[in-house]
Amino acid sequence: MSDIYASRGYGSQAVGFGDKPALLVVDFQRGFTDPSMPMGGAPMVDAAVENTVRLMRAARAAGALTIACVNGYHSRAAVPRWKAAPVYDLLEGTEAVALDPRIAAEEPDVVLMKGAPSIFFATPCASILARHGIDTTIVTGCITSGCIRASVIDAFSHGYRVIVPHDAVGDHTQAAHDQNLADVGRRYADIMDTDGVIAALTQRNH
Repeated sequence: MSDIYASRGYGSQAVGFGDKPALLVVDFQRGFTDPSMPMGGAPMVDAAVENTVRLMRAARAAGALTIACVNGYHSRAAVPRWKAAPVYDLLEGTEAVALDPRIAAEEPDVVLMKGAPSIFFATPCASILARHGIDTTIVTGCITSGCIRASVIDAFSHGYRVIVPHDAVGDHTQAAHDQNLADVGRRYADIMDTDGVIAALTQRNH
């Protein structure tokens, strides 16, 4: 953390885990993870998928809810004004909108389709979390500087404690990843690693 932020009180206290965490898996779909797709193939994203699989298994063992989402649209007419051309091909029913096979194999409890950066925007995510009494969200997925940042801010805005395992989210460049995690870590979320989050989930199961 930059000293100027710390000197002004940013990042001065941890969020911590509450009583009932849930795992949110954002946009680990083939359009962003498959190297054959225009936006896929980032090594950091691939590593983040593998760590998220570990977290999904730990969440299941701990009895914690897992909600996954994909970014997709019924038709091109439904797509907002994205500045990234490949997003216009994220159409419902295509391979680009399918969950990464590694994530699908872990059978998330809920799978949502969203049309904006945040997993919360115009989806039932918040109402599902409320129905299950969730107070803590563990946010994984991609891309750190886009949909992860948006989802973290919305989770915070909805009143949840927010945990981000830095090695279970990914971006196209290390610099964008690091800067955005630093920003949300100063303000909204605890930045941990996958092993630390798994340990916290495991401890809650004993």
